[in-house]
Amino acid sequence: MTVGVLGGGQLGRMLALAGIPMGLRFRFLDPDPHAPSAQVAEQIVAPYDDPAALDQLTAGARVVTYEFENVPAAVAQRLEAHASVHPPALALATLQDRLLEKRLFVECGVAVPEFVHASTRDDLLAAAEQLGLLDGRAPGLVVKSRRMGYDGKGQAVLRRGAGLPPVQQQIDAAWPDLAPRAAAGGLIVERFVPFTRELSLIGVRARDGGTRFYPLVQNHHEGGVLRTTIAPAPGLAPGLQQHAEDRARAIMQKLDYVGVLAIEFFESRDESGAPTLLGNEMAPRVHNSGHWTIEGAPTSQFENHLRAILGWPLGDTGATDCCSERSAPCGPVSAMINILGRFPRREDILAIPGAHFHHYGKAERPGRKIGHVTVVADTPAAVAAAVARVQAALPG
Repeated sequence: MTVGVLGGGQLGRMLALAGIPMGLRFRFLDPDPHAPSAQVAEQIVAPYDDPAALDQLTAGARVVTYEFENVPAAVAQRLEAHASVHPPALALATLQDRLLEKRLFVECGVAVPEFVHASTRDDLLAAAEQLGLLDGRAPGLVVKSRRMGYDGKGQAVLRRGAGLPPVQQQIDAAWPDLAPRAAAGGLIVERFVPFTRELSLIGVRARDGGTRFYPLVQNHHEGGVLRTTIAPAPGLAPGLQQHAEDRARAIMQKLDYVGVLAIEFFESRDESGAPTLLGNEMAPRVHNSGHWTIEGAPTSQFENHLRAILGWPLGDTGATDCCSERSAPCGPVSAMINILGRFPRREDILAIPGAHFHHYGKAERPGRKIGHVTVVADTPAAVAAAVARVQAALPG
């Protein structure tokens, strides 16, 4: 039984590593001859829109999926004409466009920061006025490209405050980088909303519409890049897990989604001071903030994605009701730490109790995600101590 995969990065590699023990074979399509997935399964080296390569990818495949959200949506649409493709091309096309994504959030009852669309420098200045940056109603704005861009790429922040350049001057400085992105598809300008932390939810929906969710997790970023994830998120207010699940379920139903979906939220405060969730972004695939599930959950996000797209029963994700809405989790606690740029010594990581080393088969390069470490322990304090040891072992 063969699974075809568009994209051959580390996410595809981990899909294969989860599926091979279940008797699955994998065939990847990626233009990079050195893609990580090529080390564990068959790879077709060709552009994503190469007709002959797409025919080769689908030949004898039970299902086709993708591990990279920037695969052209037109490719997934073409494949749907003669192959089973999950998640559907509609989800890929929608979540590739931040404007469509924001509108979907709103339609499905997810609160979002106020936003507007911009295509020109004048639009950007008008957005600064409309969203309250010029008169001080907003402390800042985040400008993002509608398409492409991840890990903080293709973004700019405009702020108002003592010692900062005038807003017009900030726009002029940012525009050379933003202009090609505006011309290619436009920009989204969001009002900056103070938030306490970023949370993310990993959910999976089966072909029959059944859903399973992992606990909300807490993420820490530096420079727009995810550094650590703690699962479950500590100190989660009652009701937030259920609220996130309900909104995610509505989104998946709207898209007729099959497979794993990741949703990033900002935890903020409403007018009464109560914790609330604001939708940030979604990813129609397995996600970096779900890597902890390999060792920290009964069924990993990778195995559950495969179960979903193949029409198999979904696996247990863990006791979310018990573990995510108590001040002290009642089961194992997990963490994921990304390895960026350079590898640590394996023996230093493996000497840490509960630590698991994951190498993506990539060459070292500054800022590149080349692996991760997961740790699992019985208490938050034990996980925190292990995370500190992992971070100390990472090259500076």
